[in-house]
Amino acid sequence: MRYGNVALCLFACLLAACASREILIPKIGAAPAGVDLSGTWRLRQDAGAEQRRINEAIRRTDGVDDRIIVRPPDRQDERNPVQSRPRRDAGGLVHVFLEHGTTLKITQTADGLFLSFDRAVVVEYRFGENREVSVGPVIADRVSGWEGREYVAETLDQNSMKLTERLAMINNHTLRRTIVFRGKNNEEETVVQTFDRIG
Repeated sequence: MRYGNVALCLFACLLAACASREILIPKIGAAPAGVDLSGTWRLRQDAGAEQRRINEAIRRTDGVDDRIIVRPPDRQDERNPVQSRPRRDAGGLVHVFLEHGTTLKITQTADGLFLSFDRAVVVEYRFGENREVSVGPVIADRVSGWEGREYVAETLDQNSMKLTERLAMINNHTLRRTIVFRGKNNEEETVVQTFDRIG
């Protein structure tokens, strides 16, 4: 009887752990008629200020308490500082999938989008994708596709930190990029960037 209760308890814990993990819902469908994000775009905001905003949004949602990281060591810390203090990379790491720059070139095809930041970094989003992505040892789930006239990419890391990017044309000369960082406790930080068409 005791073993049955233990097994039942373990099974319940396993179900609870599985239920708590978010499952991203695929976004099926082709680009809406008349929507083409292709072009070369320049960030309207100051690049340095944008980097600071992004860094602050990451800090507020990555699940690591900065007060603990930067506090002076106590006696226990002095004996074993590596194990007694959390590291920045102990929290969510989905931000490693975020690319940004001053200039953005978008090429839209029948099947997806190619984004090039500052003529160097290329990110590929396939319409309706639902796949695993990785940057070095960091692995995450990603879905992307169209929601109305916006292109949306959602990336969820193993620690349940989520990155959502939305691209939308405001008019033929203006592109809006909305970046949302969501921590595992559902705290959110949003950064909105505006790009102007070049040429």
